[in-house]
Amino acid sequence: MLLSIKHTTIYRYNKPVALLPHRLMLTPRSSHHLNLRRTRVSTSPPADIEWSQDVFGNLIATAVFSEASDQLTVSGDMAVDQGAPAWPIFKVAPHAHSYPFGYFEADRSALGELLVPEYEDLAGQIEGWARSIVASAQTDTLSLLQDLNNAVRTSAIYMQRDDEGTQAPLETLNTASGSCRDLATLFIEAARHLGFGARAVSGYLYDQVPADTADSRQHGSTHAWAEVYLPCAGWIAFDPTNGRMGEAHLVPVATARSIVQIKPVEGSFIGAPEDFLGLEVDVIVSQGAVSDDGLSDKLKV
Repeated sequence: MLLSIKHTTIYRYNKPVALLPHRLMLTPRSSHHLNLRRTRVSTSPPADIEWSQDVFGNLIATAVFSEASDQLTVSGDMAVDQGAPAWPIFKVAPHAHSYPFGYFEADRSALGELLVPEYEDLAGQIEGWARSIVASAQTDTLSLLQDLNNAVRTSAIYMQRDDEGTQAPLETLNTASGSCRDLATLFIEAARHLGFGARAVSGYLYDQVPADTADSRQHGSTHAWAEVYLPCAGWIAFDPTNGRMGEAHLVPVATARSIVQIKPVEGSFIGAPEDFLGLEVDVIVSQGAVSDDGLSDKLKV
């Protein structure tokens, strides 16, 4: 499936301000299921863009500005081939078929902090909630993770939240609501309490738009989900917002221990807090793409 992604973030100020360097994470990560066909990152006002990788291997564009402005627009224009199957079959190592299991020492060492919960759980509430999902003393590993994925989805209603930051997992459980990043964080923390190596993922989501819809493009924002490492199978995507397992319809951009480490756009300006008026984010995901010569690429399904 060939997908076109247009990501626009607009910051507005009540007067021209000096823009400090901004860190942009917009470029999808290629894999055996995802082929990056095109990527363009641009800004207005224009910036010098330097490319690098962070400690997790994510591609970072650092935008350095030379002029003040009362508006900053960051644009990403990407095209990818997404070939992940809708019903994946994961070949998990025999010793990890049943839970609980132990990672081999080499994997445990490499996973490091991805095995360690990020948030305090002094009363053991998150761990207790996670362990209540384990069906029996010996249970199928993938079934347990799917049960956990569904438990997050049914315990907290998805609610778009424009505030910056991520809710603590206990807050998500107690309020029974959260954004996609909040639900992903709850899943990750619960998985770590159960002994799994888990990490956060940010990127884009494509859902088929009904054929009779006037605008066939999907408008929205960036998406967040989780991945769990299982021996031999590797990193497996779990999207608690939609109750899905596997990478179908997902376009990963960045992975990290925590959602807060993989913000799509991050930066600051020189000025008073009241100079900042607000921001808008729009992500358009559609099937098909436009090539450099302006002709439509053929859909690949």
